[in-house]
Amino acid sequence: MDLDPSEYTVDELEEKLAAADDPAELDATLAAEQEGKDRKTAREAIQRRIDELQEETEGGEAAADTDHEEEYADTEGTETLDEAAGDADQGAAAPDEAGEAEDESTPDYGVENRTRDKKHVRALKGGDYRDMWVYCETQGGELLDVSKEMLGKARDLMDTYNEEYETERVVGVLVGDETISDLTDEVVAYGADVAIYHEDDRLRRFRHKPYTEIVADMARGGADPPNWETGDPGTEPTAEWREYDKPRYFLFPATNNGRDLSAQVQGELDSGLASDCSGLTIEEELVSNPVKTGEPGEKVEFERVLHMKRPDFSGFEYSTILCLDNPGREFHPQGCSVIPGSFDPIDPDYDREGEVIEHDLDLPDDWFRVDVTEFDRLDEGVDLTGHEVVVALGRGIGDDPTRGIELGLDLVDAFDDAALGLSRGVVTASYDVDGHVADYVAEERQIGETGQEVEPTLYIAAGISGAVQHKVGMDESDTIVAVNTDPDARIRDFSDYFVEGDLFEVLPRLVDSVEAGELRTKAEAEASDD
Repeated sequence: MDLDPSEYTVDELEEKLAAADDPAELDATLAAEQEGKDRKTAREAIQRRIDELQEETEGGEAAADTDHEEEYADTEGTETLDEAAGDADQGAAAPDEAGEAEDESTPDYGVENRTRDKKHVRALKGGDYRDMWVYCETQGGELLDVSKEMLGKARDLMDTYNEEYETERVVGVLVGDETISDLTDEVVAYGADVAIYHEDDRLRRFRHKPYTEIVADMARGGADPPNWETGDPGTEPTAEWREYDKPRYFLFPATNNGRDLSAQVQGELDSGLASDCSGLTIEEELVSNPVKTGEPGEKVEFERVLHMKRPDFSGFEYSTILCLDNPGREFHPQGCSVIPGSFDPIDPDYDREGEVIEHDLDLPDDWFRVDVTEFDRLDEGVDLTGHEVVVALGRGIGDDPTRGIELGLDLVDAFDDAALGLSRGVVTASYDVDGHVADYVAEERQIGETGQEVEPTLYIAAGISGAVQHKVGMDESDTIVAVNTDPDARIRDFSDYFVEGDLFEVLPRLVDSVEAGELRTKAEAEASDD
């Protein structure tokens, strides 16, 4: 066969078909497409070219044409989402020469389906997946709070999982300098059954390349992935402490470094990623999509599916992301990044026993060709979670930023347990502020999708319009009070109380009222319908 459709995208194939004038060759091309990628748009293009040649030929072979039409009609209902997209990266397993399917009980590590955007595809079929892995980010030799939160959630999920299925573990992942091994006991205390770590003096600060390669190698168990460019089939896992191919689940923190690492590692493991999640459950899911079931009209129940809940772009709804296998290709780990503050950490139990594994991998000097020569370190981080009251300021302070922040701090001081937060608009506006107030205009105080997520008893939003990204970080607050000069500001839609007024006038009155123990303001406040 001179024209192999598997070597071309649909657009490229159509260009090749325009020059094809041999009906027999086109017959073979159509059969190859049906037995291989089986893309609906590709089949249509080939069939159109066949029809064109038959119309040009006097008395063409009508019987053969009828056969083609019947073949096309029989397969027309098998369109998948991949086919509709054009150049498909499908995992449908092709039968062998005897027409029998591969033995699914034996893992297949072979290279499958070259892709234009990847150097290799580890299209593992029949693999063994176990455990929930948690990447535990650190800073200054300590676990970040979000790492403790994820460990606690993973512990809760796997305890429930183990009641229904066979016992699987929580695996905490640590990467850093020589001090990182000191944190393994703490990782176990916060819920992990296994703590695996890699230490190297050069890993004191996060580095994109080595961190990605190390974590991916940990997850693959030391296996080398196949490479379609060289034909290298790769190797099987060599890690002695586990007996599976890849993790079943993988959690990462939705921090700056965590977002970077999660996308790269999941790509290396040839799976997907649900980013910025705030809710996790493990449930069964009944699916009828033929891309996932293999047959139109068939329903398949997928077990052990991690349901990853994240806010959608409207800010008023949440979407649940699922990572499901195709009939001939498996997608693991099911992975996500978790918004800090989404879960409560469990109380640490330093008497818990766990397995500690030191990971070994040679790190080429080429992975460290970029050096960080200078950096600023914050004296201490700002944690806005856990406070009863959060006062958040937005672009409404723009007329007098220094005065606006001072008023916000006055209101914070009026409460017993309060903290000052900022919208992204303030953080990115580069306001010219004076004196001690400048210390409070910091990215670490940002609330929202790319900042912290808070759930105080009282949330006061002054001069904040209510963008979707900000709503994500505060809409779980018990009571939300908004202060804004614009009666149509979007934040009004999800506030419990809306005060129409200038924050420079309203905030001083609120301070007086809180200090006096009663609400004394002439500003009009109304409860929203919500």
